[in-house]
Amino acid sequence: MTDTKSGDDKTLSMNTKKTLTLKRPGVEQGTVRQNFSHGRTKSVVVETKKRKFSVPGEKHEPVAPVALAPRPQPQPASKPAPAPVVKEQPKPAAPEGRSGLVLNELSTEEMEARRRALEGSKVREVEERKRAQEDAARRAEEDDRRRQEREESARRQAEEEMRLKAEAEARSRAEEEASRRAPEPGPMPEAVDDDRDAKRKAKPSIPPKRIATPEPARPTRPRVGEDRRRGKLTLNSALAGDEARGRSLSAMRRRQEKFKRAQHQEAREKIAREVILPETITIQELAGRMAERAVDVIKFFMKQGQILKPGDVIDADTAELVAVEFGHTVKRVAESDVEEGLFNIPDKPENRESRPPVVTIMGHVDHGKTSLLDAIRHANVVSGEAGGITQHIGAYQVEQNGQKITFIDTPGHAAFTQMRARGAQATDIAVLVVAADDSVMPQTIESINHAKAAGVPIIVAINKIDKPEADAQKVRTELLQHEVFVESMGGEVLDVEVSAVKGTNLDKLLEAILLQSELLDLKADPERTSEGVVIEAKLDKGRGPVATVLVQTGKLLPGDIIVAGNEWGKVRALVNDRGEQLPDAGPSMPVEVLGLQGTPQAGDRFATVENEARAREISEYRQRKAREMAVAKHAGQRGSLEQMMSQLQSSGLKEFPLLIKGDVQGSIEAIVAALDKLGTDEVRARIVHSGAGGITESDISLAETSNAAIIGFNVRANKQAREAAEQAGIEIRYYNIIYNLVDDVKAAMSGLLSPERRETFLGNAEILEVFNITKVGKVAGCRVSEGKVERGAGVRLIRDNVVIHEGKLKTLKRFKDEVPEVPAGQECGMAFENYEDIRAGDVIECFRVEEVARTL
Repeated sequence: MTDTKSGDDKTLSMNTKKTLTLKRPGVEQGTVRQNFSHGRTKSVVVETKKRKFSVPGEKHEPVAPVALAPRPQPQPASKPAPAPVVKEQPKPAAPEGRSGLVLNELSTEEMEARRRALEGSKVREVEERKRAQEDAARRAEEDDRRRQEREESARRQAEEEMRLKAEAEARSRAEEEASRRAPEPGPMPEAVDDDRDAKRKAKPSIPPKRIATPEPARPTRPRVGEDRRRGKLTLNSALAGDEARGRSLSAMRRRQEKFKRAQHQEAREKIAREVILPETITIQELAGRMAERAVDVIKFFMKQGQILKPGDVIDADTAELVAVEFGHTVKRVAESDVEEGLFNIPDKPENRESRPPVVTIMGHVDHGKTSLLDAIRHANVVSGEAGGITQHIGAYQVEQNGQKITFIDTPGHAAFTQMRARGAQATDIAVLVVAADDSVMPQTIESINHAKAAGVPIIVAINKIDKPEADAQKVRTELLQHEVFVESMGGEVLDVEVSAVKGTNLDKLLEAILLQSELLDLKADPERTSEGVVIEAKLDKGRGPVATVLVQTGKLLPGDIIVAGNEWGKVRALVNDRGEQLPDAGPSMPVEVLGLQGTPQAGDRFATVENEARAREISEYRQRKAREMAVAKHAGQRGSLEQMMSQLQSSGLKEFPLLIKGDVQGSIEAIVAALDKLGTDEVRARIVHSGAGGITESDISLAETSNAAIIGFNVRANKQAREAAEQAGIEIRYYNIIYNLVDDVKAAMSGLLSPERRETFLGNAEILEVFNITKVGKVAGCRVSEGKVERGAGVRLIRDNVVIHEGKLKTLKRFKDEVPEVPAGQECGMAFENYEDIRAGDVIECFRVEEVARTL
């Protein structure tokens, strides 16, 4: 028993020296003293949670539970030992005599577990010690590296200061030498001298270009010195007014640049520039063209009371004022200058050669213009024209006695006024065809006016002289009324009697044309860049945009880059009226041009340019101008929503939306002009879209969106467009004769007209007495004095010849029976719908309203 107790005492003494634990506690406690104002303090218990580290190589073996049951613990005098596994509430200390009993209860397994825990803790201490040594070595290396970087930066700073000092000394020596050599040096601005002195003073304290960011100094390491703090503004230095604080490197660079700029400006005088000003320009671009600072221009505007930004756009007048104020001269240019040098290039006199005459055949519809041209060309164009009337401009070239003549055939229909005007403008001679049986007609007079406006000579061809009712003399006489004096009537206009059917006198007509062309002495320069006019344009399914052009000067070749109206392109091929490809097209030759980017407008002028860039620039300018004009036009028509609604309510204007697709631009132009003439104050046709080419799916979508009808003139819809139109329920109308199209649209627009109200007087009745009947109201006892009174007709109550009420009859009785009508001379009872203010002596007027459909 004694031995056992002595062994237990040894164990207890071991526990007193080193506490045995199975694992380190997760939370460590400590106390921190917290200070408050007025000298108050407070001790606060702080717990620190530690992360558990696993020791490499440590084997986790199952450990028997120790001291799970609550038992009293020994409490040594020196330091309390925490429970090995479970943190329990503090218990009363056990008496000294019972400690041996507690240790006797420990089994052999528990002792073994405690021994293993002790060994594990020793291993962990060794590992932690080793890790701490490695961290210390790493920190030492980092400190050495930072120290070396600081030394390197200090060395570079010293070198930079020496270099700047040497430069300053060299510059000062050079200035002194220059001042000694020049007896009267030019005045230097005082600001420059001040800057130089300040810079010379500040040079020794220039910070380095690149300084490594220093780490916060450790408390154990001594401070390097005040050099590290140089250049930094502190509260003490600011309050003390420390003037020796050095400038930053950026500030020194700015001062040097300012000094150099001042020297440079002093050396040169202000240059007056010629500033090119477009129609609009930004302030930034204006400053750049004047070689001024944008800030100075903005300051000028601020003095004028305007706050502007460099990106703001100003007009040319304002920009001119600014440029003149800054001492520059101004050259105004417009965007349209891109077209300069495109047209009207003078011919070289030594290169001028005779060219074929361009002859336009004009006249009233069905007077035989195309038949006459067919007879001259030995072709049959009339059979291919719908309805026997020409609806396009055709251009052909024939040869007579070794000389070529270019013919342009124009339509005679009233709708094709613009085509005739274009034909007259592009021509040298106008042949006026007048039928001998019809004589002078409205389009004949119009053709005469077009020819006179274009200033071209007229040759009168009196056609259809083979008819028995032909009267050529009547034609000559009627032409006198329009100031066309033929030779036989004492004038200068040539006239030839011809018959297109019989071929009579066709050679005389051609000889007259050649004679007139000799008098005109027509010449052109084939060596210069080509110019001309677009006679017609269309969108061909296989060939794309095709323009029929008349070359007026120069020679057009495949590969030339041309600009025609808003479109441009590279000439792929030149095709004549017989479908043959040509190697070139000289003056007065009509050809079809393939290769344009889009379909130009008929009547547009074309010209060749040197490269694609200029062609694209001109085309984009023209397209932009066309868009601006369209927007301005629509904006003027559209106005605000309120204006539009009030206009619709006040005027009652109805629109008939249409989408028009045609084979050529000229036909579309004629259709649009004809439909515009149909419009009235109540209804008008609104062209949603018009264009050359077949009807496509996009046209169907546009028509569906705008609820428009689609009209195709000499074109057809493709399969996809037809299917889309059937699904959307949109009607497509096809036409090949223009007056049929105009008549149908006129009839459709007539349906939009509100019907006309026609009022028919039926009769009058005088009120003799008024009866007040229960459940019925007031009933007037009347005698029909004139005409008759019908039930259901409109009635007016007239008192003292003033209409008091207008409405309908509620009841019409003869005695006690309802009757449809009461004739004159009979008495009846009448009551109004929703009106009872009737008096004896009033007159009731009965009338019927009829609505009659109107037409345009």
